[in-house]
Amino acid sequence: MKSAAASSACSRRVPVLVAALLAVASLAGCGAGPGGGTSGRDRTSTAARPTPPPVHAGFDYQIGGAYPPPDGVRVVSRDRGHSPASGHYSICYVNGFQAQPEALERWQRHHPELVLRNKSGKPVMDTDWNEALLDTSTAAHRKALARLVGRWIDGCAKKGFQAVELDNLDSYERSGGRLTEADNVAFAALLTRRAHRSGLAAGQKNAQELLARRTTMGFDFAVTEECGQYKECGQYAKAYDDRVLDVEYTAKGLAAACRTWGKRLSVVRRDLDVRPEGEDGYVHERC
Repeated sequence: MKSAAASSACSRRVPVLVAALLAVASLAGCGAGPGGGTSGRDRTSTAARPTPPPVHAGFDYQIGGAYPPPDGVRVVSRDRGHSPASGHYSICYVNGFQAQPEALERWQRHHPELVLRNKSGKPVMDTDWNEALLDTSTAAHRKALARLVGRWIDGCAKKGFQAVELDNLDSYERSGGRLTEADNVAFAALLTRRAHRSGLAAGQKNAQELLARRTTMGFDFAVTEECGQYKECGQYAKAYDDRVLDVEYTAKGLAAACRTWGKRLSVVRRDLDVRPEGEDGYVHERC
């Protein structure tokens, strides 16, 4: 799932003093949010392995637009262009492996070599979402991409998020053989290390076929889409000791997830466009 706001979002400027305080707090392994209050940045772990989301907690997926979390919600995922949910464990959505539609022109202008291309020199696209794939096929490209995406991750930390979810880990499936699993595994490892250095836990987004390589990638938890619908929740639950946040998009998928995993995992049903509360078509249901 792609956030409509992610492409146009840039890291917000943070006052120098606040940024310095946050940096000190991150090194100490704990800290308050940007406002000095309860932003949810309550860390009890080391900077090397920040605290992942709580197990079996009320969850809301707000990457399509931020709104006050419903009662009972403890964990919220929001686009990196938004602020974390005060008083909640907040996850920052980052499209790490593909370019948002509105961002492609900027990639083409400033970093054309980092966009994956076909034999004709045109960007290789995820046609379902009109997103160009980023080129993770060489170590040099991965290093350059990690610097750019790493800035977004740092921005999430400065805002007060506690974790990051890195979308489109499975971009190799849409690359026409130009990317491999190994390419994206290596790139994921660079991004999770950046996240950990910034004091953020890192979430694997989908790609259940890569669960056996989770240690190499360095992920701390998983964000899944429709693991109930496709009977994949068990694989994620085993790999991440139930630290799984599942988003379902159909009543059938929600029922399947809740029936088998509702007492162990964090499950929510959202509308496919993950609309903010109050918009037509908004859906939010939990087990």
